[in-house]
Amino acid sequence: MEKETNDLILVDLDDCETGRGEKLKIHRKGLLHRAFSVFLFNGDRLLIQRRAAGKYHSAGLWANTCCSHPRAGETTEEAVQKRLALECGIREAEIREAGRFVYRAVFPNGLTEYEMDHVFVGEYAGPFNANPEEVSELRRIPLDELKQDMLCAPERYAVWFFTALGIAEQFRNSAKR
Repeated sequence: MEKETNDLILVDLDDCETGRGEKLKIHRKGLLHRAFSVFLFNGDRLLIQRRAAGKYHSAGLWANTCCSHPRAGETTEEAVQKRLALECGIREAEIREAGRFVYRAVFPNGLTEYEMDHVFVGEYAGPFNANPEEVSELRRIPLDELKQDMLCAPERYAVWFFTALGIAEQFRNSAKR
């Protein structure tokens, strides 16, 4: 079995690949790189995760179903399916890309996320199982309850989640028309 590379894909603001680099070095230097956020809905409920305590940033915060970076040599779609299986135990989820956005966040530990974040959306009613190395908790929550909590306690949520959720919802709403 081939060992997975830890090299991420550096991109420009048009999402064109400009190079590759080791994950931690990219985050130390704050270089723009490709990432993804996945949102799996079950009707009006969203499957969200609490990031594991050992994560290098945003540990213990709530975020979308799954998020990560495609590695050098794989497509974003391949990376999405691989991470859904690894983080959530979800092996078969039909997803579609809803859009993308760029954000930059500097964390107290000196690392910077500067990402071209591709947002993927799907409907999924099946089982899930949190990998404790990646996720401390997975739960389905009604969207109205989630949004109310995000307004009242934004510090409980990962910084990218706010923008990514808006893109995911807009995509779902336009698909219903």
